Amino acid sequence: MKRMLIPLLVLSLIAVTIGVLAASNLAGAAEAAPLPKFDIPAVSAAHKSSPLPNVIVVATGGTLAGAARDGDKTNFQNYAAGTYEMKDLVAQLPVHKTADVSTYQFGNKGSGGYTIKELYDLSLAVDAALAIYDGAVVTTGTDTMEEIAYFLDLTVRSEKPVVVTGAMRPWDVIGTDGPANLYQAIKVAGSNKTKWFGTVVMLNDVIFAAREVTKTNSHRMDTFDAPMFGALGYVDDPAVRIYRAPARAAKAGTPEWKSPFDLKTISKDSLPIVEIAYNYQEAGGGAIRGFVEDGAKGIVTAGTGAGGISSKMSAARKDAIDNHGVVFVSTTRTGSGTIYDSGSGNTIGGDNLNAAHARMMLLLSLAFTNDVHTIRDWFTTYGTQDVEVSVDSETVLTTSDEAVTKELVTTR
Repeated sequence: MKRMLIPLLVLSLIAVTIGVLAASNLAGAAEAAPLPKFDIPAVSAAHKSSPLPNVIVVATGGTLAGAARDGDKTNFQNYAAGTYEMKDLVAQLPVHKTADVSTYQFGNKGSGGYTIKELYDLSLAVDAALAIYDGAVVTTGTDTMEEIAYFLDLTVRSEKPVVVTGAMRPWDVIGTDGPANLYQAIKVAGSNKTKWFGTVVMLNDVIFAAREVTKTNSHRMDTFDAPMFGALGYVDDPAVRIYRAPARAAKAGTPEWKSPFDLKTISKDSLPIVEIAYNYQEAGGGAIRGFVEDGAKGIVTAGTGAGGISSKMSAARKDAIDNHGVVFVSTTRTGSGTIYDSGSGNTIGGDNLNAAHARMMLLLSLAFTNDVHTIRDWFTTYGTQDVEVSVDSETVLTTSDEAVTKELVTTR
């Protein structure tokens, strides 16, 4: 009897150990809750018969849908964000020349009012809309637009165009940029020129990659920029001009194009707390300790220069790693520049992601795994998005003597 029980006990212990290890490495492995349903409008019969592409505007509010307070059409800063519904705003635009337009009102508030769980729903809503429509425009406030756009870029599974836009002035004041931004974003989505680009941001007629864009001024209408990288292209009348593509576009049509972050496989309750700690002269470690006490699983440090943090912050980081298993990502507060990864430990180099973008990348990574090696791999591959051009062994690069031009000639 004992001879039979001992092997059974050993097998049971092995099974339990494997189960514990699996649970520790797959943060989102628990059975996902039922996915939310979205009342995405069907494409109308008239739009189906039209030769124009069908574009849906998924509205979340923001300044673009804002109304001036007290009817003061000259006050650009005193307004109620997320007042007007998108169907009414689209109805005020001229009939679009390049797309048939429908709307879906996801929400109606300022961008900073959305929780990460609501962004989970927004991403799934965009994918649901793209199952029906040729492209999507997402309107949101500009304050956290870069974070919302990058969350969508990391999670939307469809290869169809996703264009995020908004406004710096509310809809009903003089000189508002809202109507033009909305009209032009629809034009970009309908052009199909950003297919396979992931999510892009378009304001003020300039198109940026979601990973690279940031808000640089609190009031100016040309506030968005992409330090180190610049624009992807521009919107003119009537053209949409694209002059470069984000690195992920090189993987178009391959399984590697999609990120590891398929939200349909996890519950929104598995999205962890991830915070940002800002470094400055003799910065204390209290912020890091407080974040850990509040349950943060990950912390991004916005360091000075090439990611440096103070001795007090460094000590707090070491304690958070050693005693709580917190994962850190190092970025710079300078506004641009690359932080290289050391290849080991619980502190990962954030490449040239700013702190806000790195937080979204780390948050999603921790939602899908607790394994630091896997997270590092995601940051240094999908998160880095550098470009490599290679020539296989059966292809040679030659120079034409007559035309003095270079061409690829296969030896097959």
